[in-house]
Amino acid sequence: MAEHLKRRIGFGLLTAYGVGVMVGAGIYVLVGAVAGEAGIWAPLSFLLAGAIAAPTALSYSEFAARVPEAAGEAAFIRRGLQSRLLAVSVGLAIVAAGTVSAAAVLRGGTGYLMLVVDLNMGWTMIALGVVLTAVAVFGVMESLFLAAVFTVIELGGLALVVWAGWNAPASADWIAAPPMVLTGVGAAAVLAFFAFIGFEDIVNMAEEVSQPERTMPRAILASLVLTTAIYALVAVATVRSVPLEALGASERPLALVWQASQGGDARFLSTIAVFAALNGVLAQIVMASRVLFGLGKHEKSFALFHHVWPRTGTPVLATCLVGGGIVAGALALNVGLLAEVTSSILLSVFVLVNLALIVEKRRTPEAAFRVPMAVPVVGLVLAAGALLFNIQGAL
Repeated sequence: MAEHLKRRIGFGLLTAYGVGVMVGAGIYVLVGAVAGEAGIWAPLSFLLAGAIAAPTALSYSEFAARVPEAAGEAAFIRRGLQSRLLAVSVGLAIVAAGTVSAAAVLRGGTGYLMLVVDLNMGWTMIALGVVLTAVAVFGVMESLFLAAVFTVIELGGLALVVWAGWNAPASADWIAAPPMVLTGVGAAAVLAFFAFIGFEDIVNMAEEVSQPERTMPRAILASLVLTTAIYALVAVATVRSVPLEALGASERPLALVWQASQGGDARFLSTIAVFAALNGVLAQIVMASRVLFGLGKHEKSFALFHHVWPRTGTPVLATCLVGGGIVAGALALNVGLLAEVTSSILLSVFVLVNLALIVEKRRTPEAAFRVPMAVPVVGLVLAAGALLFNIQGAL
């Protein structure tokens, strides 16, 4: 057994991984809810949400250059706030959030598959979970290559939706555009912010990235910019072609875009949503297993996870544990309820990471990649605000 991961990932593959994590199956539903709040100004809400996410993404970029370790946020907290207990708690929270969210996505993706093929729900979830875990065990390059293929399929589907939206007759709401309501756009931006959660997963690949001090910040920022552009284009196509009342009430808003332009039942979008779900599950298996691997570097109680199988170059035990947890969670009845907590966990981590960077920058100003002190300060304020909004909405 080895204790070091292999540095084989370059900028392109890492960026594709980041885009694939962020542009998940959620956009197929979320754009309708955002349009329900912001109306035809939904594209502006997505751009604003990208701006809200940007300071925290920049904070992650600097920390990734300072501490290029697989434990990601746990390593950042250990370095910045110098708290072993808090670092372990954050690491385990990230693993739990990734496992639960992937379980929810696996269940949802299997549900989409049921619309296309008549299969047993439980056994299909088990089979998909086992296959994706096996891919993650087999090798990181193979995992990220498959994730990149899923991402291309997913983006191809969204490109067809954008094309259909621009070729459909313009809706009455688009033609007679009402004045912008800032409160609606702002509330929709907070909602849209959750579509950008995922960029933080990139940092957990640090020990497998070539020249991480240079590659990690570039990949994080490129992923965020590309995702923001994709979301804005999809939102424009959606609000242009479908009446707002129908959008706000639909669970499949992108299918309405296709039907407005081409007719039919847009069944192919269900197939693409399956690939989006598989992409999200595979990404979380890879991410969470790296966090466990990284925790084992500093904590004796997790040392059994800090081993790499020589043939595959992957942390096999950690990967199997995470994959098994995802399958078990998908089979559980209350996974949907647990998934609602993941956003609050991640926003809490964002607050802590920004705080840790503020402390670390005051202690050690020099770094291979630096952002102004105002960046983590703004990131902390925005993440705390989104966290409060999220908690208030859950009450």
